[in-house]
Amino acid sequence: MNTTNPGRKFLESIVPPLLLFAVVVVVWHACVLGFHLKPYVLPAPLAVAKALVNDRAILVRAVGYTGSAALCGFSASLLIGTAIAFVFSQSRIIRSCGYPYFIFLQTVPIVAIAPLIVRWCGNGFQSVAFVSLILSLFPILSNGTQGLLEIDPDLLDLFRLNNASRWQILTKLRFPSAVPGILAGARTSSGLAVVGAIVGEFFVGYGSKRFGLGYLINTTNDQLQIDRLFAAVFTSTLFGIAIFGLVNLISVTILRRWYDGPVEHRN
Repeated sequence: MNTTNPGRKFLESIVPPLLLFAVVVVVWHACVLGFHLKPYVLPAPLAVAKALVNDRAILVRAVGYTGSAALCGFSASLLIGTAIAFVFSQSRIIRSCGYPYFIFLQTVPIVAIAPLIVRWCGNGFQSVAFVSLILSLFPILSNGTQGLLEIDPDLLDLFRLNNASRWQILTKLRFPSAVPGILAGARTSSGLAVVGAIVGEFFVGYGSKRFGLGYLINTTNDQLQIDRLFAAVFTSTLFGIAIFGLVNLISVTILRRWYDGPVEHRN
């Protein structure tokens, strides 16, 4: 029986990272003062905090644009990756033919193909969402395929003895067994979708009045506004953590249907 106090468990999970963050900020401030670093090299923590406050409206709008593209890319990768995993699980020949190309797509640097995507799809939201899709697709495809294939042989024999169709085996045996793997891939892909959207915005942006975090990071770096650059990077990090936490919470909630006990340590 689990008698752990939920409040204590929450504090144990949140306090250590906050303490480490405080230590990093103190060391950061000491380095700036001790080495007399220029603001364009490394701004002081207080300067970054002021930039966060002053640019809060800009950052919120940028998060909205980046988040929309990341959400579209992640949703598309979840649907497409799961569908392709279904196909791969049905045929060894199809899997052998198609899987290497997805590995190739995963290993190609996204910064190398992002300009091509912009040329093909044009400047705008669709290109950013497409880059996000490419970067977040493989974990769902890989984990989903593995989950669909790694099923209990005895259960498979039972389905076949009862003359179950291929569709029944897929929907009533393979898919339920693959749900933990698909959700594990989704947790990884959620962070990659944000990274993909930001990388896409490095090349695309949305214009002078509509821009996301990637465009903001790029312009502040070009203008040597390093305090604003740190503020944008910090916002991007918090946004990525929030997306990962949300997807992880949804995953844990769904997995409770598959397991009676705690699911925190299940993949």
